[in-house]
Amino acid sequence: MSNNLPKVAWIGLGIMGSPMSENLIKAGYSVTGYTLEQDKIDRLVAAGGTGASSIADAVGDADVVITMVPASPQVEAIAYGPDGILENAKRGALLVDMSSITPQTSVDLAKNAAEKGIRVLDAPVSGGEAGAIEAVLSIMVGGEQADFDAAKPLLDALGKTIVLCGPHGSGQTVKAANQLIVAVNIQACAEAVVFLEKSGVDLTAALDVLNGGLAGSTVLTRKKDNFLKRDFAPGFRIDLHHKDMGIVTDAARNVGAALPVGGVVAQLVASLRAQGDGGLDHSALLRSVERLSGSQV
Repeated sequence: MSNNLPKVAWIGLGIMGSPMSENLIKAGYSVTGYTLEQDKIDRLVAAGGTGASSIADAVGDADVVITMVPASPQVEAIAYGPDGILENAKRGALLVDMSSITPQTSVDLAKNAAEKGIRVLDAPVSGGEAGAIEAVLSIMVGGEQADFDAAKPLLDALGKTIVLCGPHGSGQTVKAANQLIVAVNIQACAEAVVFLEKSGVDLTAALDVLNGGLAGSTVLTRKKDNFLKRDFAPGFRIDLHHKDMGIVTDAARNVGAALPVGGVVAQLVASLRAQGDGGLDHSALLRSVERLSGSQV
């Protein structure tokens, strides 16, 4: 363990947080983790990290605190209050929130943290579970240049494309745009799959040739097998994409941007969730198209 690397506290060890924190350990960082499920803390310890009994216990000694939780309410729950990060982290610590939340929540967090002498970056990610495991995430960051520069070596251990997008909240805004593009892309692929199958075409061959042309995409590459096998084990749950579509439609409305197709896909995601598919991978948008096309799903 190299002693000159910053000490890291990691809060939130879910589908993304676990492999990401393990990549930091592999890169030589000392990582102390806390999350709600003990078995996830045990996994971190098995990977060479240290378990903490509370948020306060995890962050007290940390130079950098990284958070990766589901949504704005969870970020607020772990950041604020007597047991939260802001009350228990040391002055000068850098808080890097990698959750996907509303831009406004990130702006407010940075402002409140500054009063405690704590620097903040919003640094949401794209690339899903596979990107987290392979350390090839795209990381969009909002905050100060100096803080970004300080965090960059650490972020390099987690992702491949790491970009400062502007002031606090900008990372979240870019992430919202990312989720808009991904959802619309999955929906288009799902519609193509149903159309191809109903037409009696060899689906594997069709998706291969489509992915080699202008219709090709990272979404199609990553989700092709999900479509072919109807395997919707979650890499990224519909429930979370539903939350993200709420963020992007709300934020777009606030700035006066029209998202006509995004609005439709947001409703399709909402309907999938209402039909009990919220725990499935977002590639399960295919199920919605199948139902609309008369298939019993």
